[in-house]
Amino acid sequence: MSFGLDSVTVRLGGRTVLHDVTLAVEPGSVAAVVGGDGAGKSTLLRALVGLVPVESGAVRAPDPARVGYLPSTKGSWSALTVAQNLDFVAGVYAVPADVRAARRDDLIDGAALRDAADRPASTLSGGMRRKLGFSMAAVHTPDLLVLDEPSTGVDPVSRIDLWRLVTRAASAGAAVVMTTSYLDEAERASSLLVLDEGRALAQGTTGDVLASLRGTVVRTDAAVRPGWTWRRGTALHELWPEG
Repeated sequence: MSFGLDSVTVRLGGRTVLHDVTLAVEPGSVAAVVGGDGAGKSTLLRALVGLVPVESGAVRAPDPARVGYLPSTKGSWSALTVAQNLDFVAGVYAVPADVRAARRDDLIDGAALRDAADRPASTLSGGMRRKLGFSMAAVHTPDLLVLDEPSTGVDPVSRIDLWRLVTRAASAGAAVVMTTSYLDEAERASSLLVLDEGRALAQGTTGDVLASLRGTVVRTDAAVRPGWTWRRGTALHELWPEG
């Protein structure tokens, strides 16, 4: 069974934020959602996890106890240590006590946080804190893992660690949906949805979407075509159509 959205429209504050958007992600795969600021990416994820109501259409998601969600904020408690954050969330999700410690240690090692396990989250770097947030979202081995810009503003090494965690979760059977501003990350996903002002511009397998976007890619200091602008590393790029 796939998860996702079927022709979903969302209105917030009297404004339509998502227009008839469909998204599907299969267990064991990664779906990437890309788009400029204000494209509706975070709203799509929040609709998927039930944090915003939909005006029309349908949401296909497992029981909330089988969903893991990393918001665009830090996603952890500052005063708790890395290990305490993971133990607390594991308890909330009723991870059995006999497997809790092993699951916590596996995630700490996978996120390269072993040396920081006893440090308060407030003392971690941005990249380390995002890896902790991912680990907290994944601690109960959810069927659907939803990640909002997990690597934005993260150092290159932590980005590699995060992507390794994402692919490991998918390999273990989770359906992963993530928003990203990085083209190289989007290219690694099984499927791709491009949003602009709440509308789907293109979607399908990553290869099909990239093949359909014919034109010239240029570097730019400021977005001229916001719906066709993305960030790769520290640089902005834009697609200009042929002709």
